[in-house]
Amino acid sequence: MSSDFETYEQDFGTITADITNKIGRIPKLSGEEKTQLVLNVDKQLEEVRELLEQMDLEVREIPVQSRAMYNSRLKSYKQEMEKLEKDFKRSRIAYSDEVRNELLGDDAISSESQLIKLREERAHLLDNTEKLERSSRRLEAGYQIAVETEQVGQEILSNLHTDREKIQRARERLRETDANLGKSSRILTGMLRR
Repeated sequence: MSSDFETYEQDFGTITADITNKIGRIPKLSGEEKTQLVLNVDKQLEEVRELLEQMDLEVREIPVQSRAMYNSRLKSYKQEMEKLEKDFKRSRIAYSDEVRNELLGDDAISSESQLIKLREERAHLLDNTEKLERSSRRLEAGYQIAVETEQVGQEILSNLHTDREKIQRARERLRETDANLGKSSRILTGMLRR
């Protein structure tokens, strides 16, 4: 199990290093090349999200005594992912600003309407990003609840196991007591006959 986790870690490191490099290049590019790079980074970020999900599943399969170490590693990877997404968001905003500056160089009337349109698109993108972040927080909260529910379930199973052992011991004592009562009854019957 941990070997799969470590393989995912290596993939995570390789892809995030590539993403970081590309995010740094986005503001320096323009036109189609820049658009393609933005799409490529977006695709790679989705791959990283899937890797984190796989790592999360692997951590759940790891024995409880080792799980804490892997959980902390996974948490740091998730924080790194959040930072990458914020950096990517900033680089895309810089991309929008550059396009706006290019548009302002054209005739003033059309550039004004294009500027308004660009601002609306930017606001729409930011709104969608906020919605995604809220959804991510809800998913994280749901995951926390699932983990807590799993822990409660494990405690209940442990308590049930303990109760079962107590019931079995009580049943054994009851059988012994019943056997002793039967023996005592036979002795008393024998004594009464004498």
